[in-house]
Amino acid sequence: MALSAIMIPVVCSAQDEKKEESSDFTPVVENAITSVKDQHRSGTCWAYSSLGFFESELLRMGKGEYDLNESYLCYLTYLDRADAAVRTHGDVSFSEGGSFYDAVYCLKHYGIVPQDAMPAPGTLYGDSLFNFTQLQKVTGAVVSTIAKGNFKNVNPVWKKDLSSIYEHYFGEIPEKFEYKGKTYTPQTFAASLGLNLDDYVSLTSFTHHPFYEQFVIEVQDNWRWGRSYNLPLDELMQTMDYAVRNGYTFAWGADVSEKGFDRTKGVVTVPDDKPVESKEGSDAARWTGDNGKGATEAKPATGEKEITQEMRQLGYDNWETTDDHGMVIYGIAKDKDGKEYFMMKNSWGTYGPHGGCWYVSYPFVAYKTINILVHKDAVPKDIRKKLGIK
Repeated sequence: MALSAIMIPVVCSAQDEKKEESSDFTPVVENAITSVKDQHRSGTCWAYSSLGFFESELLRMGKGEYDLNESYLCYLTYLDRADAAVRTHGDVSFSEGGSFYDAVYCLKHYGIVPQDAMPAPGTLYGDSLFNFTQLQKVTGAVVSTIAKGNFKNVNPVWKKDLSSIYEHYFGEIPEKFEYKGKTYTPQTFAASLGLNLDDYVSLTSFTHHPFYEQFVIEVQDNWRWGRSYNLPLDELMQTMDYAVRNGYTFAWGADVSEKGFDRTKGVVTVPDDKPVESKEGSDAARWTGDNGKGATEAKPATGEKEITQEMRQLGYDNWETTDDHGMVIYGIAKDKDGKEYFMMKNSWGTYGPHGGCWYVSYPFVAYKTINILVHKDAVPKDIRKKLGIK
């Protein structure tokens, strides 16, 4: 596929370290991202990845560099999620997680604030970053008590109690604030960014719903029931490749629990381990005396699995592919053998050998992607037409 490569400088202090330590990889396309953040002891990857994606969008649009506030997004999203849990008597799960749609919804309905408009993460309780170890236990107890308490009447004061807890962790939600010499509200600040939130679409690929239509992905953190366009796997992969090669980044939700997500090398693959046929109970095992012990160990991987639509669906149906983590895909790089990988920005600080960024193989992305959030113009025109996106 012949696609034009648009090279944009990376606005990320960690990138210089990454480039020095990533001699095994050569960037092909490297689109602009802001600095790598650290979600620390919190389940806020969805907030860091979605806001990190929008920060990249602002760079792409020539709006300059912004640091958008995760605390503001989390505070208001958690209040909404708690309300949904209570209204459904606990049938909507209440947790620290969320979806990319939570950020879209917040920006559209509540606005957003810059990082300096609220206290720095963790500082209100003596930490240097988010630490929700205690927070989730306390707020979870409040929400569970109300949602499953079988009260004759639910006194709405519980929302104020919950908001007070979040205020102690995140700080007060500002009604107005100063930014670069101007006074804003969260709504006017969001409007000043120039993001048309209707231009952003969620894409996925599963066979239990019709292709080229929208559906609600059935994962717990999609509690707002945000809808995604459903594409065949080859067209989803084509879209992701096309987007990056044409100057776009995208927010990437995926399963990172697989053994191929190598924490030490910063490289993510789907190893093609070949299981050895078990000899247990066979005549060979009887005469060798070990009854086939150890025969089921996998042979060392010699490459990567070839991912099919059916394999991908089976992983999702069997709960092997889950919505673990949100990240940002911003580039494409080649290894020494010429194999291409997506370049991914994480939210674990500068963890790993590449300054907090990772190299993710195309098979892994095909296998373990839950959904992506991307600008509609990053979708190839023929695919947009099939989806009815104008």
